[in-house]
Amino acid sequence: MEYVYSALILHSLGKEINEDNIANIIKAAGAEPDMARIKALVSALSEVDIEEAMKTAAVAPVAAAAPAPAAAGEEKKEEAKEEKKEEEEEKKEEEAIAGLGALFG
Repeated sequence: MEYVYSALILHSLGKEINEDNIANIIKAAGAEPDMARIKALVSALSEVDIEEAMKTAAVAPVAAAAPAPAAAGEEKKEEAKEEKKEEEEEKKEEEAIAGLGALFG
């Protein structure tokens, strides 16, 4: 991720996104740059309109949030299952205690 963040920093500063600039940011952060990863990133970003990609990415989380109500229904089902398990365990414990009571009197 640090390589992508470096590219975004360069973009926001209006600097050229190239291997040397990304490597300098990684070094400044105290890490050893992996030149193979940097070359791959620069190559991949050469055909990408970063502004357009950022606008598209900003919209994507809103669309992804829509399925959340369905997940809430699933959570309720799981809570009900957990409650049922707890009730069954409590019942088993009560039966065990009753059984011990019958042994001792």
